[in-house]
Amino acid sequence: MERTGRGVGEFVAQVTPATRRSDAETLVALLRELTGREPRMWTGSIIGFGACRYRYATGTTGEMPLLGFSPRKAATTIYLDRTDAHVDALAGLGPHTVGASCLYVKDLAAVDMDVLRGILSESLRRYVEDDLPGATITVLG
Repeated sequence: MERTGRGVGEFVAQVTPATRRSDAETLVALLRELTGREPRMWTGSIIGFGACRYRYATGTTGEMPLLGFSPRKAATTIYLDRTDAHVDALAGLGPHTVGASCLYVKDLAAVDMDVLRGILSESLRRYVEDDLPGATITVLG
């Protein structure tokens, strides 16, 4: 994954539908606050905050944001360390679906923002403290 250099504000202004655009604006503010980092565009329409290098036990390596999301038409995809580490918190979040490390939310107004904040904070902590089983994380910025 790579940073693209595209403007985040320009990208968010073009997001449709309007609910997804509003959710993107809310998430930009929240993730900026949690990470203390400015948003950057990454490959695949991902808005990321900070960066890290990862190396899995399999030898796979790469770069990715510490926290990030992508406002897609069907739902906003929020990238976490891994969803199975947040099962209890996710139970109290509100309407969502999950993948291995993706949280899908159709309407941010329908979820408990305090619970989401806690999930994102814990995910960030795990990256920063290199606390991911089977992976080595090096924070870049």
